[in-house]
Amino acid sequence: MPIEVNREYQLPAYAGKRTLVLITSYSGDTEESLGAFLDALKRKCMIYCVSSGGALLENAERLKVPYLRVPGGMPPRAALPYLFVPLLKCMEKMGLVSGASEELSEALQLLEKISKDNSPEKPAKENFSKTLALNIGQTAPVVYGFGFYRSVAQRFKQQFNENSKVPAKWEVFSELNHNEIVGWERASELGKCFSAIFIRDKEEPTEIHSRIEITKELVGKAGLELFEVPAQGKSPLAKILSTICIGDFTSIYLALLHSVDPTPVKTINYLKDTLKENGVKEKIIGELAKL
Repeated sequence: MPIEVNREYQLPAYAGKRTLVLITSYSGDTEESLGAFLDALKRKCMIYCVSSGGALLENAERLKVPYLRVPGGMPPRAALPYLFVPLLKCMEKMGLVSGASEELSEALQLLEKISKDNSPEKPAKENFSKTLALNIGQTAPVVYGFGFYRSVAQRFKQQFNENSKVPAKWEVFSELNHNEIVGWERASELGKCFSAIFIRDKEEPTEIHSRIEITKELVGKAGLELFEVPAQGKSPLAKILSTICIGDFTSIYLALLHSVDPTPVKTINYLKDTLKENGVKEKIIGELAKL
């Protein structure tokens, strides 16, 4: 059963009556989510919404579209469990995935341990995330993932952006070996402005292991500081969530190291306020009201 992540205002061309569309927007007012919701309604897709409120749930309730209301009042990036787990459980109940409940159980136990080991009370010498943040320092982190860790690498990058307020980038193996590594050939002094973080797994495939080791050698020659974040757990879900948790802690500690408040996202708020001038969101909501 093909599953596709869509971050656009419209759905893929194939979407139709036999397509299930899971709409997620923490605020319920995200333009792209509202646009996709409108498109799904027009195409008569099967729809399920997850949100804390906003125009999305207002219209879902009015149009009798199934939805789940999650707790509000927090930064969207902090609401990852509320947005992710319902989608997973929904797909499990429909038979699209299996074993999710067992993997979640393992992940929860592991996350409790990781949170304790990386808590503010733990000194840096005993705290992996604090140590990583101190080592990153004033450099711009570049995060390298592979396989299902590509989403983890992207999450790391996003958390560094939003929490730490620093530029960051992410890439994925083996694609980065066809382009990214060439970019470091003439980095010169610029290379010292970056640090590279490799997501590792003791069960990573031999071919990926070889690529990572060679890439570390090449990137190290460019002057980048190199760090590794080992995944923990047995199941894929536990491994994914364990590394995400480490990244989240690290981004907060990096923010504090830079003496900035990790919570506000002034630039995003400015963007949203400015976008209101183009009237796109109002147009979408207006079309929804006609249905």
